Amino acid sequence: MLHSKKIVVILPAYNAEKTLQKTFEEIPFDIVDEVILTDDFSSDQTVQLANEIGIQHIIEHKTNIGYGGNQKSCYKRALAIGADIIVMLHPDYQYTPKLIPSMAYLVANDIYDVVLGSRILGKGAIQGGMPIYKYIANRILTLFQNIMINQKLSEYHTGYRCFSKEALLKINFKDNSDDFIFDNEILAQCCFHGFRIGEVSCPTKYFEEASSINFRRSVIYGLGIVRVSIQYFLHNSKILKSRLFE
Repeated sequence: MLHSKKIVVILPAYNAEKTLQKTFEEIPFDIVDEVILTDDFSSDQTVQLANEIGIQHIIEHKTNIGYGGNQKSCYKRALAIGADIIVMLHPDYQYTPKLIPSMAYLVANDIYDVVLGSRILGKGAIQGGMPIYKYIANRILTLFQNIMINQKLSEYHTGYRCFSKEALLKINFKDNSDDFIFDNEILAQCCFHGFRIGEVSCPTKYFEEASSINFRRSVIYGLGIVRVSIQYFLHNSKILKSRLFE
């Protein structure tokens, strides 16, 4: 625990057998109380390995329901076991678990309600191997989002996030998309409800085993971001209501 706050790390997994153990071994268990892994119908031995290395909370989906659906299962279980602080970490070792104490500290001390591990602060993204087209798209979309949502975040697309229990209980993440756009919807909801969002600089690694969506899925994701941002603007301006922010 950190300041008497129960910290739970969630690992939304899909074919993470090659990187799961390395990720798990770097989790700082001096402050982390529980780990939850949700397997989204992997075709490899992710679940078997998770049992072998001692992860106590394992949720197996019987069909592949998508990245967003995978996160929903994680968050629901984390809240059910009494988590005060929930850290979402990809088990593909793209982000270092060594930043968990820094991110959790900011929430535990009531400085922020949500903390993001940003690949863009500093030069971590390019140095870590982020494809140039993804970096440029990230910068353009983030600028658009900051204008529409009235924020000053360095990026909205990181998969490394730390939430207070209060934030997750307030927003209606259960009705969000089951696809990749879930990440953007949940951040937009946090912004709408006025939760304080902080960022820490996070180095990242792009390699063969690290999860990444292809160009076609990236385009679909980008269009989804534009949609969510416009929905936010229209709802916040009381022009057109959106179920995301009800």
